Amino acid sequence: MQDLIRELLLQMGEDPSREGLLDTPKRVEQSLRFLTSGYRVDIDEVINDALFSVDYNEMVIVKDIDFYSLCEHHLLPFFGKCHVAYIPQGRVIGLSKIPRLVDVYARRLQVQERLTNQIAEVILEKINPLGVAVVMEGTHLCMSMRGVEKQNSFALTSAMLGVFREDARTRSEFLELIKHRADGVRS
Repeated sequence: MQDLIRELLLQMGEDPSREGLLDTPKRVEQSLRFLTSGYRVDIDEVINDALFSVDYNEMVIVKDIDFYSLCEHHLLPFFGKCHVAYIPQGRVIGLSKIPRLVDVYARRLQVQERLTNQIAEVILEKINPLGVAVVMEGTHLCMSMRGVEKQNSFALTSAMLGVFREDARTRSEFLELIKHRADGVRS
């Protein structure tokens, strides 16, 4: 990979042997391996048996999960917040596992739409809840730094499965709850 990065630098008109670029191929390789580490992760190891039988059937929400990913079209970053909810059906997942699942799928070459669906689908698969909802708000550098160059735009995507898709009241409750900050003040 480092040889490819050196060649890329040459093709851009740079001198990869100049002082500031000497270690760049190694640093870029390390960075890309980290940013795409989600391909090498076993979901069951992430969950690590943190699935529990609990008599609870109200909405569980983990919101404002920071995520960072790479756009598969330009290899530029996109980042933002992810909000996840589910309604258990006898089983819950450890709360810390939800942000970890977000990270696994975000650390792949992505489009925000697929990323949103993958998070919802893995939770549905692992705990079989009555429903899952995922909303993602993302700022895409491929839109900010190049192309249309709209620095203040962001993308909103959602995946609504089960009761979140079928029941407008459940969906509305989730969407209203993610509008509020933890201190109770509206965002």
